[in-house]
Amino acid sequence: MKQWQAIPYDKVTAKHLQNVLQIHPIFCQLLAQRGISTYEEARQFFRPSLSNLHDPFLMKGMEQAVARVLQAIERQENILIYGDYDADGVTAVALLYSFLLPLHKKLNYYIPDRYKEGYGVSYPAIEWAQQQNIDLIITVDCGITAHGPLKMAQYNGIDCIVCDHHLPKEELPAAFAILDPKQADCAYPYKELSGCGIAFKLAQAINQRRSRSFEHCEDLLDLVAISTAADIVEMRGENRILTYFGLKQLNQGKRLGLNRLIENSGRARPLGVSDVVFGIAPLLNAAGRLADAKQAVQLLLAQSKNTAADLSRVLELRNKMRKEYDQRIAKEANELFQKEENWQDKSSIVLYQKHWHKGVIGIAASRLVDKFHRPTFILTESEGQIVGSARSIKGFDIHKALEHCSDLLLNFGGHQYAAGLKLRKENLYLFQDRMEAYLSMHLEKADKIPTIDYSAELDLKVITPAFWDILKQFAPFGPGNRNPIFVSRELKDSAYSKVLKGKHLRLSVRQNDSQVMSGIGFGLAKKYEFMKDAMKINVCYNLQINRWKGKNYMQMTVKDIKPFT
Repeated sequence: MKQWQAIPYDKVTAKHLQNVLQIHPIFCQLLAQRGISTYEEARQFFRPSLSNLHDPFLMKGMEQAVARVLQAIERQENILIYGDYDADGVTAVALLYSFLLPLHKKLNYYIPDRYKEGYGVSYPAIEWAQQQNIDLIITVDCGITAHGPLKMAQYNGIDCIVCDHHLPKEELPAAFAILDPKQADCAYPYKELSGCGIAFKLAQAINQRRSRSFEHCEDLLDLVAISTAADIVEMRGENRILTYFGLKQLNQGKRLGLNRLIENSGRARPLGVSDVVFGIAPLLNAAGRLADAKQAVQLLLAQSKNTAADLSRVLELRNKMRKEYDQRIAKEANELFQKEENWQDKSSIVLYQKHWHKGVIGIAASRLVDKFHRPTFILTESEGQIVGSARSIKGFDIHKALEHCSDLLLNFGGHQYAAGLKLRKENLYLFQDRMEAYLSMHLEKADKIPTIDYSAELDLKVITPAFWDILKQFAPFGPGNRNPIFVSRELKDSAYSKVLKGKHLRLSVRQNDSQVMSGIGFGLAKKYEFMKDAMKINVCYNLQINRWKGKNYMQMTVKDIKPFT
């Protein structure tokens, strides 16, 4: 059973905000939880402005990078944009390519093959660039740890500009310029941009240096919004501004390829972050997971409706195949884990099957984390070695756990909650044993119990159209600015709650003399059994607008239900 945990906040701050803002105390509580303490901070939060974006030239390396790109344009040199194969990478490539193409025709892009080359800048790619007489490579969403390949490029007379948002190692690669705000001595005020966000700052800087207005960059913001949402980076500060205006661009439907994807998805505009995360991003990711990620870039750059239609069909087919693969892997992994001796007491899940598809094991790992609430490693075989994806639970650093096992690994990388790894076959059982021992020492029993962090307790009578008008201004949501979860207690079934399709729950409840409130609980059908017997229940939920037959209805997106005691 999940634990519900109230998010703390400073009551003095919340009271001050209520005095100066004159809005419902719940909203002041939400603001205080986000570290907002003054009227001006609240104004900037509720009214995002492009004027609050930081000067791109504050980023270390930007002067050199802009000068080198403009020099390449002036000299008519061959420029190659090199990106990663995920949604962040392909949007970054499409952004920089579409920005530079009107200025420079000797332009190409390259996405590595996930299976033949792996993540990041590869040696075969540098060889290909040499054969194509490339003079300048701009990496986006990768490159900060590509020491060997970038050294090879430098040796062969190819300059490289690295645009990356990943954490650099102590030694930086050989590059003409490096744009990464996470460099130790970079003074850029905001450190959490996506890879596409870094590419945008380069475009913004070039635009400023050429004395052009910001409007020449504004139509790129839809790609930044997609990358920020898809890469699950922080939704505060500059990211929130870029996403806020990027969603406006996305909803205008000017980019043919994206417009076709949205139309085919059946999602109603205006789209929000969740529509990007669950609707658009999986389609863009599917290209690189199962085949050629260049197809995703081609879709984003499509200039004709026919091309957009053809490529959207390809991506939809790839995504359908991806779903089949990851559901099959998750089912097999689930069964394998529960066959292990004393599986309920284990602190880790480390599973290997040589036939599992490398492109979707990360999704399968996430599914097992959701079900069992354990750090999970899903491993498969590639070119005679074991490769895998790791996913963690809240509060546990999976990267540190891999560092503890680094002598068993050929390589690994990632961050606190997600990582990739490679090891020799003969080290598999040693890795399983050591990881289990490490996690057993560092995970408390309470860590294995999933928790729901809720923002506030709410009476149903408070939920009005006026309340919603303010609540929706907290969007766009993401890490650091999560969609508020509320708890309402002592609710009664209105006698219209029911199970949908055998696994979902349609909720219809009221609180004392409040209006009837409807809700949907995906995968919560089993909660219906005790609801029938319980006099009253407590419900944990988000609020959202449900669009049905041209009308909008406010409803709960239910996270959990418990009997009222």
